[in-house]
Amino acid sequence: MLVCPSSIDLSTRTLRFLAGQLTARRRDIGTRWRRLPVARQALLALAHLRCGDTYARLAAGFGIGIATVYRYIREAIEVLAALAPALAEAMRTIRTKAFVILDGTLLPIDRIAADAPYYSGKHKRHGMNVQVLTDPFGRLLWASPALPGSTHDLTAARQHGIIDALAAAGLKCWADKAYQGAGRPVRVPFRGRHLKQWKRRHNATHAKIRCLGEQAMATLKGWRLLRKLRCSTNRITAIVQAVLVLHHASA
Repeated sequence: MLVCPSSIDLSTRTLRFLAGQLTARRRDIGTRWRRLPVARQALLALAHLRCGDTYARLAAGFGIGIATVYRYIREAIEVLAALAPALAEAMRTIRTKAFVILDGTLLPIDRIAADAPYYSGKHKRHGMNVQVLTDPFGRLLWASPALPGSTHDLTAARQHGIIDALAAAGLKCWADKAYQGAGRPVRVPFRGRHLKQWKRRHNATHAKIRCLGEQAMATLKGWRLLRKLRCSTNRITAIVQAVLVLHHASA
């Protein structure tokens, strides 16, 4: 098998952060020897998350077995996911913002037509629903646990407690039409085809503010593994949390 060098578009700060967390992990469990040192394990995990490299390709490139690659990556994801803030913790930062932008995204997964709970009628594909909060400049603040793709955005936001948390904090929130009926803290555009002029102007202004939230979606999809997930759906929440922690560590 041919092996070639490659690159990962991340800073060395991200690598050092993950290596530091893995060093602490090995110290806690009393690891004496591994096939790869922590820096190489961190690089392995980043190549999988950022570039979407498969276990087979990584095994060939790092000179280890596929099972070892799986264990190393799973360990790194679990270590990172444990550092991800819950919504209550994230609200301490969110409360300092003038307003936030709420949006939902679908992370595609490899499922068949029989897996109805994961099929999104809106996107016409199978996936997992993730709710995202961003600041007024489009920077990613928090990402929710993943729910089956058939879950409506408003239902997901309520289930995660986002609406109640925003109301309790007295924060203004901009969102799209999918959140119609969310209540006072969430501002949505007017619906309908034949709107009055002032309502059309309101919708145009609303769209200019809300479109900044698309930057956060681009931030998530910049981690190529999230563009098409082929793992168990039970692991997707941990992967999203790991990506969120790495994003904040590199910011």
